[in-house]
Amino acid sequence: MDIKKVAKDTAKVLTSYLTYQAVRTVTGQLREANPPLAIWLSGFSSTGKIQDGEAYLQELLQENKELAFRVITVREYLAEEVAEYLLEMVRTGIQQANMEHRRRYLGKITQLEIADPSFSPEQRTD
Repeated sequence: MDIKKVAKDTAKVLTSYLTYQAVRTVTGQLREANPPLAIWLSGFSSTGKIQDGEAYLQELLQENKELAFRVITVREYLAEEVAEYLLEMVRTGIQQANMEHRRRYLGKITQLEIADPSFSPEQRTD
């Protein structure tokens, strides 16, 4: 397992997600201040380009540099705010989810053993 590659890929996904969240934030702000521009940004963003945050921003810079810089600024703010909590939240969330998956699985196999009258503990081979 290449931990550095996993970290790099995760960072890219997170960066793209924060770009998406920044676009949502800016679009929401524009709905109140400049509805036609909000509609334009929504249309521009709905073409699937936003899956790659960096490519999306490159295209947005060519189309509307003011909006692009606004998205960049919001994305940077989000990154700073989220980074403080993210690591612990991810660790805790994964630990809790894994424990729940194990609990459900153990409950399921336990119910199968109890529900199968032909099963007896003497037949166990493990």
